[in-house]
Amino acid sequence: MGAQAEEVDLFIIGGGINGCGIARDAVGRGLSVALAEQGDLAQATSSASTKLFHGGLRYLEYFEFRLVREALEERETLLVAMPHISWPMRFVLPWHPEMRFESDTPTSRLLSKVMPWMKGRRPAWLIRLGLFLYDTLGGRKILPATRTLDLTRDAAGRPLQKRFQHAYEYSDCWVEDAKLVSLNARDAAEHGARVMTRTRVVSAARQDGMWQVTVDGPDGRHTHRARALVNAGGPWVGDVIANVARINSTEGVRLVRGSHIVTKKLYDHDRCYFFQGTDGRIIFAIPYEQDFTLIGTTDKDHQAAPGDVRCTDEERDYLLAFASQYFAKPVTKDDVVWTYAGVRPLYNDGAKSATAATRDYVLSLDTTGGAPLLNVFGGKITTYRRLAESALEKLSPFFPQAKGQWTARAPLPGGNFPHDGVAALVAKILADHPFLTPVWAARLVRAYGAEAPALLAGAKTAADLGRDFGATLTEAEVRWLMRHEFARRAEDVVWRRTKLGLRLSSDQVAVLDGFMTEADNRALSPAAE
Repeated sequence: MGAQAEEVDLFIIGGGINGCGIARDAVGRGLSVALAEQGDLAQATSSASTKLFHGGLRYLEYFEFRLVREALEERETLLVAMPHISWPMRFVLPWHPEMRFESDTPTSRLLSKVMPWMKGRRPAWLIRLGLFLYDTLGGRKILPATRTLDLTRDAAGRPLQKRFQHAYEYSDCWVEDAKLVSLNARDAAEHGARVMTRTRVVSAARQDGMWQVTVDGPDGRHTHRARALVNAGGPWVGDVIANVARINSTEGVRLVRGSHIVTKKLYDHDRCYFFQGTDGRIIFAIPYEQDFTLIGTTDKDHQAAPGDVRCTDEERDYLLAFASQYFAKPVTKDDVVWTYAGVRPLYNDGAKSATAATRDYVLSLDTTGGAPLLNVFGGKITTYRRLAESALEKLSPFFPQAKGQWTARAPLPGGNFPHDGVAALVAKILADHPFLTPVWAARLVRAYGAEAPALLAGAKTAADLGRDFGATLTEAEVRWLMRHEFARRAEDVVWRRTKLGLRLSSDQVAVLDGFMTEADNRALSPAAE
């Protein structure tokens, strides 16, 4: 890039789901867009979620009906747009009459006043009412409704303690969170956005009615000029306000750490569990990557730097003890194969606890110096598309030429096939490439959807896909991810674009990283160029 600063309508700081979602929406409306991410796409919060598209059943306890309704409406919108990386799951909520929940939610306070004799117990009718609302608030059409289970007869009861004889089973959805981000970024780039990863924004200042943004990336330091600036920095949103844009603001972010553990497979069926704790919190136990179980999450205020985040031993032990209140066989630290943690950048609404802090998003528009700055606080992965629409609505007075909403049910790359068409696509790929195993074929379809045949094009044997890095990861797939999904290092591939890090050894990952570093040095073009 020469001395002349690149000029765009919108410059976005942050390559998480909010930043990439806004970029995709904006460029599709005809705006010119540049996005800078200091690390890899989804490197922070957006790859550390519980990996669910869900309405947030527990948010009904806080009477956050608008948030729940919007999220429930989005589940099926997103299912249709990305059936390869999102799919329906059934959740089993065990219940027995003596379960007590000591918490300070609005529902708990109301119950203590009108039914003080319950002493923290949740009556069955209240849970049924909550699930009825959950079934109906979002206009459900694809997902099956809630039903009751007899755990003495149903397979879902076998892994649980015998005291749990009844349960409710309801619907929510799985999503590959980091993949969601990279596909939004790719779609934005294919519509004309400039997506810059491993590029730090050094400064942003208003000048002559525009933002002058200086970035430092692999190609050195460059300047961009933008008519509007979007701060989607996630956990760094406050840092961007104070230290990059240097804006005085009274609005604050509350960093809340959510930690997860991944264990050996704890049960054989394909349903999830929704466990309620005596402390008022909930956790999920979810089938994960065929051979594992994912358990989470915690809610802890995070006092350290946003990038200094990990699952502590205390949080690991909390999750193990919580799950062991339900499973017949106690879950121990010897069962744990991996842990991860992320920091949620919630709007600081003054709530007493991290659990009570709102998960709703807040979009704050600053125009005091002329060119607009939009700061993004909070948000759930489920409502990222609606957040992006709301962000563009906030900015619409500055861009009267922008087109209208367009992303609802618009497929992401690889998602242009029926929402129930995964099995048929796997069968076709197996027929066309008989050297694949069913597990390998299914993994490719879940990662690339309708584009999996293009990745495999011309391959008659596994050797035709190039180097074998282990666990079905081939050179052809790695080059695809580098070319189309901004992957640059091994960790981008094995922990974000896939989860093959659970199956690859450290030596195998090192070999992969060497290959990718060499390929990157040869300037393999990303999708943004």
